[in-house]
Amino acid sequence: MGLSEAFGQLLLLVAALLATIVGTRAFQSLAINRGIVANPNFRSLHQRPMPRGGGIVFSFVFLFSVVGLWLFTAIDRNLMWPIVFGGTVATVFGFVDDVVEIGTRTKLVIQSGLAVVVLISIDGQPLLNLPGIPHFVDLLLSWFALVWLMNLYNFMDGIDGMAASGATFLCLAAIASLILKGGDRGLLLVFSLLAACSFGFLIFNWPPASIFMGDSGSLFLGYCFGALIAKTVTAGQISLWTWLIVFAYFAGDTSTTTVLRMFMLKRWYGAHRSNAYQNLARICGSHRKVVLGVNLYHILWIFPLAIWSVLMPLTAPLASLLAIAPVVLWTFRYGPRLSSS
Repeated sequence: MGLSEAFGQLLLLVAALLATIVGTRAFQSLAINRGIVANPNFRSLHQRPMPRGGGIVFSFVFLFSVVGLWLFTAIDRNLMWPIVFGGTVATVFGFVDDVVEIGTRTKLVIQSGLAVVVLISIDGQPLLNLPGIPHFVDLLLSWFALVWLMNLYNFMDGIDGMAASGATFLCLAAIASLILKGGDRGLLLVFSLLAACSFGFLIFNWPPASIFMGDSGSLFLGYCFGALIAKTVTAGQISLWTWLIVFAYFAGDTSTTTVLRMFMLKRWYGAHRSNAYQNLARICGSHRKVVLGVNLYHILWIFPLAIWSVLMPLTAPLASLLAIAPVVLWTFRYGPRLSSS
């Protein structure tokens, strides 16, 4: 890669970061003027209306940037089209939901369709091949995992800074994994762009937040990570074990919370605020402390385990267990069993 090409790519990252910052600032005023706000309710951890739907800004900045990379042949069409097509659908649908609140069944239909788009983009390959299991079952499990990932990211957007800081970390961990394996340069650029856009939004979403990303951001991130996981796993760039480690906190908290609610409540699938991080934010009276704690867990525990799984692939299953076990125990202690709802 020449010096001029490297400079151009760095310039694109800086431009994406600045565009996200400027765009989010402008959208704040627009959202307040148009009444695109989240009002306090039984699930809310805030006491005043907050502008929401800010995810539409960093989502579209990222999508336009990805198109730019493709036009300048920095990434190929097979990487570009599922990100841009599915990402646009996820962002637009999510923003409509932020404004008019779409029903759960309609959301599930859209998420199911987006999962199919991801599987088509990898030529119908499953994310995992279980021994002795028919191909269509592997595909069905992969489809379910992608739908769950989109819901998972939405569930984790429950306090200030959680989803945006998580996205930034996930991208940086993926970048480190790709660098260690001499991975595809196009994927490195895409993850770098997503990190820049997520961080640009985090400036406004860090506790105390002045804007929420809403479904236009959380559904978009869930879809994009699903598409990028599918691409990297099927291409042998990042293993599924490494991704399980990187997503250990989000997957552990959400999955454990869901299972506990299934045993504790008849309407376990309803709206709630009983994730461990939400309960702790109420107990501590601070979003910042909880988000800082999760980020420290990511940096000091999850990141080294992810690097270990890349350098020593045979020990990756053990590393994934070490990554997720503390989260499961933590959620069992501070999750739905502690919740008042």
